Amino acid sequence: MQPAFAGINTDTYDGNIFVVYAGNGSLVPPKQTLAQTLAEHKPAVLAFYVEDSSDCKQYALIVSRIQEFYGRAAEIIPVSVDSILPKETYATTEPGYYYSGAVPQVVLFNQSGNVVLNKNGQVRYEEIDDRLREVFDLLPRDKSVQLKRRSFNELNSEITE
Repeated sequence: MQPAFAGINTDTYDGNIFVVYAGNGSLVPPKQTLAQTLAEHKPAVLAFYVEDSSDCKQYALIVSRIQEFYGRAAEIIPVSVDSILPKETYATTEPGYYYSGAVPQVVLFNQSGNVVLNKNGQVRYEEIDDRLREVFDLLPRDKSVQLKRRSFNELNSEITE
């Protein structure tokens, strides 16, 4: 039997990048479409990607981290650019309207459906977090408590007490 190889620094197809590289299979397929999210006046994060790009593989961790902190309040919508059907024009409720032709790309919408961030490349989590803090009217990072993930043992000790 041949061993399976997956490489985060290669431009090869290794499977779903969110499962393989971010350990987060809950992102794909997304729970809602962009049209549904905008109709509900809910903030949204579009993350355009392709499965065989080293940049997108590395960026999958950032998208997963966004979901970790904002996934209940905002809709995180990963969009495989291979799934965007070519058309002459797109409605503003379709991801193809916002796709710039490069990956990774992140587009952030506020509750009114306005684009508050649209960038290509490896956009740092902190830059996205700053915009999401503005959308949700949260304190800036330097004036708020640092969010930390609980360790498994801390969670168990609270349940047993």
